Amino acid sequence: MKRFLEWIRIKSALDAKLHRAPHVSEGDVWWINLGENVGHELNGKSKIFSRPTIIYIKLSHNFYFVIPATTKLHDGNWYVHYVHQGQKAAACLHQARSIDYRRLHRKMGRLDDTDFARIKQGFKSLYGT
Repeated sequence: MKRFLEWIRIKSALDAKLHRAPHVSEGDVWWINLGENVGHELNGKSKIFSRPTIIYIKLSHNFYFVIPATTKLHDGNWYVHYVHQGQKAAACLHQARSIDYRRLHRKMGRLDDTDFARIKQGFKSLYGT
């Protein structure tokens, strides 16, 4: 059962939230409030609809292009496996999107350079950029 009405309340609160954007760098891993989405789009989990996400590109001080992650390991060129803080995970390259800083919930840490380079290469291979 989709929880769209719950997500609308949280999304409204996030939109009204005016605070300084935190320091964010490419390769950081953050929990973000991803939301309740449509069809096969990746949803956030828990009561705040959050999901681990990799900061792929910092577009501006308060706007980022991110790649959501999952601990369910999938095969295929849409996924790049990595290990963060001892946990196996997969970057979901096909779910990449841009987000506002107000979706950022909590910083989890940073990917090591090797894993982040593999994710960047996977993205370039998939999208040709």
